[in-house]
Amino acid sequence: MDFETILSRLETGNEEDVEKVLHQYNQENSHTFTFDQNEENLRSKVCQSLMTALGTQVRPCCQRASLETLRILSRDKRALAPVATRKGMLILAGLAQLHTGKDSSDQANKLQDDTLTPEQERVVVEALKCLCNVVYNSPAAQQVGADMKLAQSLCAHLHTTRAGRHEVGLFSLRLLFLLTALRPDVRGGLQSELQVVRLLTEVLERTLQVRWVGPYEAAAPQPEASPITAEDNERAMEALKAMFNLTLTDTGDEDGQHQFRLIIGIMRHLLMLRTETEEKTEEAHSHAVNLLSNLPATCLDVLMDVPVQGGQEKYEGKNMDAIQVLLEFLEKRIDKGSNYKEGLTPVLSLLTEGSRRHRHIRRYIKAQVLPPLKEAKVRPEIGNTIRNKLVRLMTHVDMGVKQGAAELLFVLCKESVDNLLKYTGYGNAAGHLVAKGLLAGGRGETKYSDDEDSDTEEYKNVKPLINPITGHIEEPMPNPMEEMTEEQKEYEAQKMVIMLDELIRKGVIQPMGVRKDSTVAPLEETLHQHTLESSGSDTD
Repeated sequence: MDFETILSRLETGNEEDVEKVLHQYNQENSHTFTFDQNEENLRSKVCQSLMTALGTQVRPCCQRASLETLRILSRDKRALAPVATRKGMLILAGLAQLHTGKDSSDQANKLQDDTLTPEQERVVVEALKCLCNVVYNSPAAQQVGADMKLAQSLCAHLHTTRAGRHEVGLFSLRLLFLLTALRPDVRGGLQSELQVVRLLTEVLERTLQVRWVGPYEAAAPQPEASPITAEDNERAMEALKAMFNLTLTDTGDEDGQHQFRLIIGIMRHLLMLRTETEEKTEEAHSHAVNLLSNLPATCLDVLMDVPVQGGQEKYEGKNMDAIQVLLEFLEKRIDKGSNYKEGLTPVLSLLTEGSRRHRHIRRYIKAQVLPPLKEAKVRPEIGNTIRNKLVRLMTHVDMGVKQGAAELLFVLCKESVDNLLKYTGYGNAAGHLVAKGLLAGGRGETKYSDDEDSDTEEYKNVKPLINPITGHIEEPMPNPMEEMTEEQKEYEAQKMVIMLDELIRKGVIQPMGVRKDSTVAPLEETLHQHTLESSGSDTD
């Protein structure tokens, strides 16, 4: 179906003919995502004609066909000028039952969601889909949406949408996510209104069927309970994404802390649930981790404090089931071997801050990740344990991943350089210690409990044999100079000096020294500083 035919039908105004040609175009192009640049003007004219038609009173079936065509065309950023106007956005918002303006809340409350016929509901859904595409692809539409307070209208709409209207709720949440992700001013405006976060919390409570049995404790799911349905999972993911945007900045007041603890209680419940597929379960856990990493680490005790369910005596009655799920999630993400920056850094950060702030979380994770060493025959980065995998990440090419893995291990060692080197070897840890100014040893700034880490007898026996650089016992190597004469040794030494001098002069390498504060600096600077200090101490 060509655009000339569509335009001619739209101009006649015959609804049946319009509906027929649009249905044909929609069927032929439902999976079209790339468009011919030569037809850009035609597509723009079709969009303009569709908006004109949608602005008049037409039957719902014709509205739906027009919106489906507009949704397809809105995948093209270059054809959106007729839609990304205040008039165009108001038409789409009206069809989506989003009432903008000062009286939006009153009008939304008057909306009787139950009275929508199936055809009218399809119109609402298609209008929401169009708005999602237009907002995503057009900065002009984003500005108009911010000016007409579209996000506030969505929140009012979510208050009245029945749970049974799956797609209405789904695309309302998706549009809210897009607006808060793409417009910092919209996000800031909604962040100042705590009831928006509370609204999304209520959406999650309904969708995940949370039943509270304590202040921040949800009832544990029954072992025989069915997994979360695909529809509930979809809505929960969109709500989590929107809430992530709205919790990017900390709200330190008492009401905000209470709301954060409620959210963490829901996230713990989500971590204990399963969906219809393993892949969807991992996706749900990923969104839960992203949101948890936004929230204050001081509130993460909610993950462990579940008095009704009970906990482990070893950890003073704390329940570590959620922490175990997070550890398993971490290992799965490492084993994937790709997309580490987006997929791995949030969970590394979450576990690091949780361990730094909460002694029981640190003790539990350390028992799993860094159990007492009994031997050191293999390098710390070789093997399939989670410790081996994290040590390998300490030399990853991505700086964020490298620092995240190193910082987690450092915190598990209570920020003790000696303990870190015991588990990782100096070679793997050197970069992190340089960044922290701890190359000469010592501890980080965080204060930890006084309980001491004791070495096993097996480790104590082999400790003197361990190479501190590699972190393992090396087999004795033959001395390459054993068969050399003194003249040969002197020749090789001079040869090495010449090669190093050439590398220094060419700027390939630079000799470095360690300052008194354990930071690294060029060797000339450190020698000069040492000379000045020596001369100063010699004066009377």
